[in-house]
Amino acid sequence: MGNLTDIALRAWIKAGQPVAKADGGGLTFTMSAHQSRQRGGTWVLRYRFGGKPRELTLGRYPDISLAVARQLAAEMRVKITQGADPARDKQRGKIERAAAQDFRVLASDYMDKAFPRLAGTTVKQRRQHIEGVILPKLGSLPAREVTGADVVALIESVGAKSVNVAELVFTALSEIFKHGVARRVVTANPCAGISVSAICGKPEPRRKRLMLTEAELRAIFPALPSIGRENALAVKVLLVTCARVGELTRAEWLHVDFQAGEWFIPDENSKTGKGFTVPLPPCAVGWFRELEELACGSRFVMPARQQRRIASHGQETHFEQRALNAILHKLCDRLGDTCRRFTPHDLRSTARSHLAALGVPVLIAERCLNHALGGLVAVYDQHDYMTERRAALNLWAGFLLACEAGREWVAPGSKVVPIRGRTT
Repeated sequence: MGNLTDIALRAWIKAGQPVAKADGGGLTFTMSAHQSRQRGGTWVLRYRFGGKPRELTLGRYPDISLAVARQLAAEMRVKITQGADPARDKQRGKIERAAAQDFRVLASDYMDKAFPRLAGTTVKQRRQHIEGVILPKLGSLPAREVTGADVVALIESVGAKSVNVAELVFTALSEIFKHGVARRVVTANPCAGISVSAICGKPEPRRKRLMLTEAELRAIFPALPSIGRENALAVKVLLVTCARVGELTRAEWLHVDFQAGEWFIPDENSKTGKGFTVPLPPCAVGWFRELEELACGSRFVMPARQQRRIASHGQETHFEQRALNAILHKLCDRLGDTCRRFTPHDLRSTARSHLAALGVPVLIAERCLNHALGGLVAVYDQHDYMTERRAALNLWAGFLLACEAGREWVAPGSKVVPIRGRTT
C-alpha cells in the first residue's frame, strides 16, 4: 500500500496549488501551476539506471487513476530489474516514429516553424512550390526514404519547363531536409551534392530591368487612354510613387489619407514585411481620387473587375496584378518602335534611375523605393526621411507632368536657355 489516497489527490486538485508527492517505490504525483488550472496532474516514475537518476512519465491524472499508476510503476520496475531502461526505450520509440513519418508531415512542420521568420512574399512563393510541386511527388513517401535520385527526378521534371523555377523548388526542398536533419527526423539531406545546373543546365539570363527614357515616357503618356482609365491611373500612380504593383493592387482605401497626402502600405502588403508610408505628390492625390470614383464603393483601391475572379474568392477581392502585365504588353504593341517592352516592375527601375538623374541623393532615392538599407546604415539609421522623400517625389512628379503635357522640363530654380539656332 502506498502513501497516496484518492481522497488526497482530489483535495490537491481542488486546492489548485502546485504539488509533488511520492507514493513510494519511485512513483510520484506532480502538479504544476499550469496543470492546476486544468484540474490535472502527472504520474512520474523516478528510478536509477547505471548509477544515474532517470524519470519516466507514465501519464496524466485523472486519465490514469492511482491504482493504474501503481500497476504501471510495478511493471516498469520489473523491466528495470531485468536490465531495461524504460525512459530510454520510450525516447527511442519516439525517434523511430518520427523517422517513419511521411515527407508531407516533415514539410508541414518545416512550414510551421520556418515561415514566421520569412518575408511574406517569400512565404507565399515557397508555399506554392512546396504544396503545388513538391508534395504531389514526394508527399506520401517516408521522409527517410526520399533519395537523391528522387530529388534529381523532381528537378528534371520541373526544369523541363523552367530552370529558374527548378532552382526555387530545389531551394525549398533542401531547406525542408535541413530542418529534418536538425530535428533528427532524417539522418542526411538527400539534396547534398546535387546541382540544378548539372541537371538542367544554366538558366536563361534574367531579363535586366530597364529604364524608360524621357522620350519613351513622352510617347507612353498620350497612349495611356487606350488601356482604360483605371489602368492608365495605375501606371501613373506606380510611376510617381515608386511602389510595387502588388502593393497597389492590394491597397485599401482605409490606408489612403487624402488630407495628409499619404498612402500607408501595411506589413502584409509590403515585400519587406514592414509597413511603409508613401508621401503622395498633389497629382498622385488627384489620381487616387479618380480611382476612388472608379472603385464604386469597394474597399479596394483597385477592385477585381471580372465576376469569375470574384466568384473564385467567394467575396469581394482586389485586381489581379498579372492582368496589368498583359495590359502593358498590349500597350507596347500599340507603341511599336517608340518604346521598348516594359513591365510594371520596370516602372520602379525607371523611377529610381530618373531620381538619380534629377539629383536626388542615393539614400533618399533608395528609401523612396522602400529598399532595405544594408549594413550599419540599417542598424543605426532609423529615420524615415519623410520630408526628404516628399521633396524627391514632388520633383519626380513635376518631371512626369511635364512629359505628360508635352512641355519642356525645367528644374525648379533653373532657367530655360534657348539653344543657338533654335527658335522658341
